[in-house]
Amino acid sequence: MKREQEWALGLGIAAAVLGAAWLAVAWWLPTDEEFAAWLTAEAEDRLGVKVTIGSAHWALLPRPVVVVNDFRTQQAQPVVIRRLSAQPNARVLLHRKLEFARIDIDDAVFPRNSMLAFPAKPGASEPDAGDGVLLEHFEFRNLTWISYSGIAVAYDGEIDFDVNWRPRHAELRRPGISPPFTLTLTREGDADRWQTRIHVGGGTAHGNVALKSATSGTMHLSGQLAPHDIEVASALSTFNRRSPVGGKSSGQMVLSADGKSVGELARSLHTHSLLSVNPATILRFDLDKAISTRGKEHDGQTALQELTGQMDTQNTDEGMRVTYTGIKARAGKYTATGKATIYHRQIEASGTLDVVEGAIGVPFTVSGPVDKPKASVPPGFFAGAAIGTAVLPGIGTVIGARIGGALGRIFKGGAQQPVAPTPVAPKKN
Repeated sequence: MKREQEWALGLGIAAAVLGAAWLAVAWWLPTDEEFAAWLTAEAEDRLGVKVTIGSAHWALLPRPVVVVNDFRTQQAQPVVIRRLSAQPNARVLLHRKLEFARIDIDDAVFPRNSMLAFPAKPGASEPDAGDGVLLEHFEFRNLTWISYSGIAVAYDGEIDFDVNWRPRHAELRRPGISPPFTLTLTREGDADRWQTRIHVGGGTAHGNVALKSATSGTMHLSGQLAPHDIEVASALSTFNRRSPVGGKSSGQMVLSADGKSVGELARSLHTHSLLSVNPATILRFDLDKAISTRGKEHDGQTALQELTGQMDTQNTDEGMRVTYTGIKARAGKYTATGKATIYHRQIEASGTLDVVEGAIGVPFTVSGPVDKPKASVPPGFFAGAAIGTAVLPGIGTVIGARIGGALGRIFKGGAQQPVAPTPVAPKKN
């Protein structure tokens, strides 16, 4: 439920264009070439961008159908539909009313940024079907969604609709992914409440979602999910993303959103999760190596006995912002606490690394691209540790590091440089 897809916008526009097309067919009976030209002009007027259509075909017998091939918008990242077929409901078509029995899309590409570039014309995004169902069944195969940051993910799925675009049953899948990903929604009677079943990363995240509508037209979406035994790295790789952490996660998630359309709900979606990963692994950072080389080297992995914290996600017009707070990790003799934010594929994190049950508090920061972040500690820490070693080996390093960390914060890690520890001669017997 945390992805900001605008399928409702594209589906609504497609239904509006096809609806106008079918009313034209019913009273005009054009040739396929005339129909393709008329459909191109109608789509350009609705979308506000140039459009090309390879071919279009309509038929009334044996059943009404429209088939559009090779639809493409003229944009930097074009919206592409290799094949779209639509079957109007013949029972109401002769009464100049429009209902679709089904719409099928095969092999399509929907870039989020291009979809948002379409002008929001009144009634274009979510046509009104009155008391009926404008669309009964929507099915798509190999529909690729491209996120704000350019990550492409392909889906299969289908939706059965009730009135007012309420899904009766919906399923979303990632084809060719192992372990499999499926998201299933099942409506509870006629209530605006759905049972949610999610399988991802070898685990589950079952729960429910509900929708409330105010007299102003604003809708409020709320829900609860219970992630259980989800392998974090596998779950993120399902959506072509890399995880910094591996391990099975369980916890609780609460989601909410507000808006006057499905698109606005998606763009405002917020989730709050309490998560626990035990045990866990930092996949591309060796803590022991980083400490022993004073941050110069850190390639490798770090095994964690415990990783807990809170995660908040917030959809925005420029992608999803992920914020971690109250993070606590334990790896052998080390414990760490901190916070982090990931946005625009950049990470900004800070925290404190404790050694010997809190005896050493080393402040650290992590920043840069999520694929290759940089970790650093204040130079004062190294200076303080060196001073302590010179005074009293072992325990002196602990005390000195505390002093050095404090000095580093006071001087904000300025021009202070690490100094080599002064060796202490062993006592003679």
